Amino acid sequence: MALMRMSARALQEHSSDSALVERLTEKYRSRLFREPSASERRAWRNSLPALAEVLCDAGLDEVHVLIEHQMPLSSLRADAVLAGTHPATGQPAYVVVELKQWSEANLVPDTVDLCRVRGMENRPPSLHPVAQVRRYCDYMEDFTALLNDEQNHLAGVAYLHNAHDRDVSELLGLADGKAHLFTDTTRDGLVRHLQNCLSPLDGGPDADALLDSDFTPARQLMRAAAEEIRDGGKFLLMDEQQVAASLVKRAVAISRRSDTKEVIVVSGGPGSGKSLIALHLMSDLARNNRNVVHATGSKSFTTTLRHVVGAKDRRVANLFRYFLDFRSTDKNALDVIVCDESHRIRSHSGSQGASDGHRSRRSQVEELIDAARVPVFLLDEYQVVRPREMGSVEAIDDAAKARGCVVRHVNLNDQFRCGGSRAYEHWVRRFLGLEPGGPVPWRPELEPNFELLVADTPEQLEAHLRSQQAAGYTSRMTAGFCWPWSDPRRDGSLVDDVVIGGWRRPWNVKGELAVRGAPPSSLWATESAGIDQIGCIYTAQGFEYAWNGTIFGPDLVRRGDGWHAVRAECKDGSLGSAGPDEFIRLTCNRYKVLLTRGLTGTVLFSTDDETQTMLRALIPGRTA
Repeated sequence: MALMRMSARALQEHSSDSALVERLTEKYRSRLFREPSASERRAWRNSLPALAEVLCDAGLDEVHVLIEHQMPLSSLRADAVLAGTHPATGQPAYVVVELKQWSEANLVPDTVDLCRVRGMENRPPSLHPVAQVRRYCDYMEDFTALLNDEQNHLAGVAYLHNAHDRDVSELLGLADGKAHLFTDTTRDGLVRHLQNCLSPLDGGPDADALLDSDFTPARQLMRAAAEEIRDGGKFLLMDEQQVAASLVKRAVAISRRSDTKEVIVVSGGPGSGKSLIALHLMSDLARNNRNVVHATGSKSFTTTLRHVVGAKDRRVANLFRYFLDFRSTDKNALDVIVCDESHRIRSHSGSQGASDGHRSRRSQVEELIDAARVPVFLLDEYQVVRPREMGSVEAIDDAAKARGCVVRHVNLNDQFRCGGSRAYEHWVRRFLGLEPGGPVPWRPELEPNFELLVADTPEQLEAHLRSQQAAGYTSRMTAGFCWPWSDPRRDGSLVDDVVIGGWRRPWNVKGELAVRGAPPSSLWATESAGIDQIGCIYTAQGFEYAWNGTIFGPDLVRRGDGWHAVRAECKDGSLGSAGPDEFIRLTCNRYKVLLTRGLTGTVLFSTDDETQTMLRALIPGRTA
């Protein structure tokens, strides 16, 4: 999908006309329901004429230009894709073009693919344009059926039309056989390169073929995923876990023989093996050439899966997606979509800035059901933590049945927990009022392999966790979102936002760049340096570690026989729209998530005296 397409000659004729930018702006507004940024409009005004001029100088007037071409199953857009035929083979040929207005740029020290650009020093580093366009090429090959055919040609070009070689010299060494970098200095070389990639023939039919192509993962990508996931470990499924996997495989086989659609819903608490099932299905289905994609609503969870599973082959990481990526996916484009952490499904996939009238008419769960012949939903209903998250068994059932789908359920809650303590999870639910009966004392003798302790101070909580980490047990500190979350200081150091008496610690890093040894937000739970920061609900959800410490803040306090959620003490703006009942439900769900991250043990502390007194009364164990 592109915002606009036209021949190179037409682009040159219109590039000096301000109406082109206005037409692109209108297309952008109608497709994306928001205004393009000033920098995007400036790029269209300055860079598209430079591209058109090069194409016409190369005699490629009839090559078609797809402007702002969207990557399949993604919101990413290439600046342009050139469509035509190869001059030597006569086969369809395409060139992905990344246009940059940069005049000067250098590599970030100790990196080979990150750049600092003159005039943009206060912004995060930019990806090297060759690395960027190469990834676009690989991505299109992996997810565009037309490009699965090795006879079709695909190349990438990064064109820095305002730069001279001397001003970007550090960027010149990354080119390879698939992606090349050109500047104003090497403009003539770009003309010759495009002549070697594309013939002067009309590119209209080839543009049509690309735009009409199915978007599905390529078979070679499926094989790479199967090998990568399989090499990561053997997925031995037990009892109901195997039932769930077998139901999915059966549904896939049936869907291939007949026009039927089954929805599989797998419910389970923390540690019940939901993600184990997901990875097993990814491996098995990919190995059998089924088009399968993994999706979640959690940035941290998805980023970590991409980081770990795609470590050897970065293309595999593209199989791990987000729920909102499937708004424009054709019906049944995939064999299977594995929706992990389905409690994070939102009411709609529209961007946060879109008005209600511009949101998709389909709910997000309907979009996911429509995307695959066999949608699989794995969820824990007690982990809904934000307004507009509506992932529940009932909501999925209603949407599936309204579409005439057969729905099959598997419940892992009554089976077992892969590490951790099932008894502790039930204790937490009663403790927080998520199950009837009220709080009960913790009985250590019932769970000799799981330890629950109370710390008298945050210093004691941290000391215990650090001792466990030193002994080889992964340990993390978490807290309710009751303190502000500051940006790093100018020198890159983190601000100690979480302050309890004389004890002070920072939250985890906000973004996806490591800060002075602190891991990026999405890797806080998996990199050892994460113990030095406090994790919040968004970085802890979806992860488990051996030892967990949770600090109850003043947003949830015990008064008499009940819990009180104190909105004024909550620093998370996403809860601002929640009504009183929803606010306390979501707050209790958040603490339930934080309390159930530990596999070996958990340490609790509350900043509120009455709540701390209740913890001491219910939990006999103490930290040293």
